[in-house]
Amino acid sequence: MSLIDLADLARAADGVAPFNEATTIALRDGAPLRLERYDEVVGAVAVGDAPVEFVVHPRYRRQGRGRALVDDLVERGETRFWAHGDLPGAQALAASAGLRAARTLLVLSTTDRGVPEVPVPAGVTLRSFTEADADAVVAVNGRAFAHHPEQGAMDRADFDRRRSESWFDPAGLFVAERDGQVVGFHWTKVEDGVGEVYVVGVDPSAHGGGLGKALTAIGLRHLWDSGVGEIDLYVEGDNDPALAVYRRLGFTEKARDVLYAAD
Repeated sequence: MSLIDLADLARAADGVAPFNEATTIALRDGAPLRLERYDEVVGAVAVGDAPVEFVVHPRYRRQGRGRALVDDLVERGETRFWAHGDLPGAQALAASAGLRAARTLLVLSTTDRGVPEVPVPAGVTLRSFTEADADAVVAVNGRAFAHHPEQGAMDRADFDRRRSESWFDPAGLFVAERDGQVVGFHWTKVEDGVGEVYVVGVDPSAHGGGLGKALTAIGLRHLWDSGVGEIDLYVEGDNDPALAVYRRLGFTEKARDVLYAAD
């Protein structure tokens, strides 16, 4: 059984995947990992500077295996651990290991098909992605998420790996152009009948003019027009301005991921 197979078993049992998309792609494609420990019952993996994600086979839980894994990883210098879904078992393990909740990533969802009309800022054109935009989108992403530990690390290789996924549709990746330069984008995703506000990035030079709202609106309309029955998105739990916008658009909390840290 591979580590991905173990993750699939956990997802079937828990209703949530133990690894995020970037980790899953890295495991599948054999990308370099900072950490991998796996023995068919428990497994842990970390990609680059990202926190550790780990999984325990559903059949072998409540036997101290998860705690032993965490203790070993902490002794080896790992201090950050994702709990996707923040399930009761993960909360109990974190408490027993003396880990504290350091960050919360919310999954919001909506079935409200109403999308308000949002004006596009003067001088800006919104259009679908072309191959010539690839490097510019990666550059804008880097500036827009310079302080974001995961999204801000996306390079051209990461971008191309994500574009190679079966769900990728260039018509669903919208770019904002001003004076011949890409200044923002909204990357949408459709998978298994569910739409996703995958990434909305606005260059710092274009902040404050309503571009983020315009990009969000055009992406939402595209997703509804594609026939999805629900739209999800991820947002930091302490990003009050974004949460206010999304809640006005009808989004409510569906799930949450919690980053636990060792003191």
